[in-house]
Amino acid sequence: MTVSLDEFIRQLIENPALLITVVLTLGVVLVNGWTDAPNAIATCVSTRSMGVRKAIAMAAIFNFLGVLVMTMISASVAATIYNMVDFGGDSRQALVALCAGLFAIVIWATAAWWFGIPTSESHALIAGVSGAAIALQGGFSGIHGGEWMKVIYGLVLSTVLGFILGYVVVKAVELVFRGIERRAAYHVFKNSQIAAGAGMAFMHGAQDGQKFMGVFMLGMFLAEGKSDVGNFQIPIWLMVLCSAVMALGTSIGGYRIIKSVGMDMVKLKKYQGFSADLTAVICLVIASRYGLPVSTTHTKTTAIMGVGAAKRLTSVNWKIVGEMVFAWILTFPGCGILGFVMAWVFMAIF
Repeated sequence: MTVSLDEFIRQLIENPALLITVVLTLGVVLVNGWTDAPNAIATCVSTRSMGVRKAIAMAAIFNFLGVLVMTMISASVAATIYNMVDFGGDSRQALVALCAGLFAIVIWATAAWWFGIPTSESHALIAGVSGAAIALQGGFSGIHGGEWMKVIYGLVLSTVLGFILGYVVVKAVELVFRGIERRAAYHVFKNSQIAAGAGMAFMHGAQDGQKFMGVFMLGMFLAEGKSDVGNFQIPIWLMVLCSAVMALGTSIGGYRIIKSVGMDMVKLKKYQGFSADLTAVICLVIASRYGLPVSTTHTKTTAIMGVGAAKRLTSVNWKIVGEMVFAWILTFPGCGILGFVMAWVFMAIF
């Protein structure tokens, strides 16, 4: 099942509930582009391969392309997010709960940005929507365990594999280029760093864009009174809309996140920044292939940790790492509880 652009615009005019849902969903997409996408280009900036403004512009463009191109190839991540929770039953109450969950995500993400903490918007989305579904169904029957397990698999992939592969990739790069004159290697890795950063931005759009489009489709169906749609097809106009809004969010900036990830955690050279980005891209491609909704933030930061640890463990600022890990651990219960409470309050009021 899908929705044409003409039908969507007509429903938007006729249905205020849909309008509110769309505004909140696009607000979450905008915040993701604003707070999460800067992770993609953090290493490009920290290694001085690109200036901040050029890097942000590049991230905006490749986020757009990632959402558009990857969704046309495979929408398995969007399907996982859509099927992960149960918003069945009274479609009106379900829509209210979903809106509450989205509102909770915006609050959580904005607070994380304010404190410069690279928390995962993907996990905030998963937790907020899951909390709202639990409130709606009055228990854990609102969660589909099989689909939710893919989140756990993705968490392992984005952390354990990201760290190990980061270590291995940078060691391989050092081995291959050990006989290359320093000046020649400088130019090679400067260009390679930019290319890898573009690839990272592309895969961020591919992963995160699909997550939000899955929620967008859920909101549209609920606004139409359809709470039992099993299969759907993402229309081209929605791909363009979400990718454009994410690109807009990225263009606003995110220097605080860039500084935390690319400058404060590990001091990287160009070849190390390239190795971290290449590692993250490989992990994200694998996850997208198998429909695992992974955190691009976790993947990128653990790849950087692995690269830094390959030099020596003291190269990593473990205090910053500890703050990040604390934020990651806090996201699931914190945003989940916030989504649950907001859904309970919204359903009581509306």
